[in-house]
Amino acid sequence: MENNCFIGIDVSKNKLDICVLQGKEVLQEDVIDNTPSAIHRFLVDMAEKRGLDLCSCLVCAEHTGNYTYPLTLACRDLGCRLWLENPAQLKYSSGVHRGKNDRVDARRIALYASRFNDKAMLYHELTPELERVKQLRQERSLYRSDLSKYKGQLSDQKNFMESTVYKAKAIRLKHVIKELEKMIDVVEREITGIIDSCDVLKRQMKIITSVEGIGRETALCFIVETAAFTRFTDSRKFACHAGIAPFQYTSGSSVRSRNRVSRRANKQVKTLLHMAALSITRKKKSELKVYYKRKVEEGKNKMTVINAIRAKLVARVFAVIRKNDIYSINFT
Repeated sequence: MENNCFIGIDVSKNKLDICVLQGKEVLQEDVIDNTPSAIHRFLVDMAEKRGLDLCSCLVCAEHTGNYTYPLTLACRDLGCRLWLENPAQLKYSSGVHRGKNDRVDARRIALYASRFNDKAMLYHELTPELERVKQLRQERSLYRSDLSKYKGQLSDQKNFMESTVYKAKAIRLKHVIKELEKMIDVVEREITGIIDSCDVLKRQMKIITSVEGIGRETALCFIVETAAFTRFTDSRKFACHAGIAPFQYTSGSSVRSRNRVSRRANKQVKTLLHMAALSITRKKKSELKVYYKRKVEEGKNKMTVINAIRAKLVARVFAVIRKNDIYSINFT
């Protein structure tokens, strides 16, 4: 569909800065509350006032997590096409700037949408099951972070304060730790219940965990990050997303660095894949353990080999999903 206008939105917690662009002309700039009703009202009034069809407008905004939720609801109800772009992509594509201003940022986002609209990746809502699992994983991560912090307090401070003071503190900490463990257990059981109640997610969980080294936690991360393998369909692209795909670093005749991975990565996915690869290297019998030993004996750097194993795990996961079958040694 041809885009008649571009709506750039700078998203913050309480407000949205909006710039409406048609061609090279700025039609309207405004600041509204970050609520579904305010966004809905603005878009409808703007379209009527300017004589525009909202279906022919492209709304572009930074993907700022939960703060974009009201925008997604309003665009869904009005049938607007929404493009949620990576903030880093917007930053590095707009040149060198001095200072920061939300109004100017909204205009830059509108200009970005106008220039690169042929590369737009339209936002598609997750299924209710996936959205719930995603929210539950975030909640569980919060509890786990607090649990680690309180356990650290319990073990680290025993020898550095008066025993009576420590004992009183330990009683309170143990109570908090027990409650956090209960909440984590409740969340994990709810996640399991959602997965088991959805045939697609249950099947994907089963075949992903058939890959050597991939446990339920890593499999769940694959499912959520790929939106049940609809967001990513190629293992190489997901490897880039996880920060395990090596790239060349060369320039002219003087810069000749060895291939290395980028620091721009989803650290959570990378960590889980790293732990999966390490678990394989510690096994007594494993196809990938044989590969690891052979490469190390050939003189390869251990971390380079471990990264290759991470890439192999990603490739195997996408292979079993593509073939919709349990992993076997004959998979390619």
